[in-house]
Amino acid sequence: MSNPEPPSLNQKLKTLEENVEWFYSDDFSLDSSLEKYKAALALAEEIETDLKSLKNEVKVLGNDFTKE
Repeated sequence: MSNPEPPSLNQKLKTLEENVEWFYSDDFSLDSSLEKYKAALALAEEIETDLKSLKNEVKVLGNDFTKE
């Protein structure tokens, strides 16, 4: 059995956007808000880590192109 692919950066961003939209929706409930907030915060931290990794990769690739 193969492991499922981890969510892509775009999928994570979409999920985060959906989580944020929930706070503005009619489905909002104070009882669920702390749990939703913590999940959104953890996802935002994951996205930040992914973006830092991508930034580092771009820098490395950029350095490879500038070498002669």
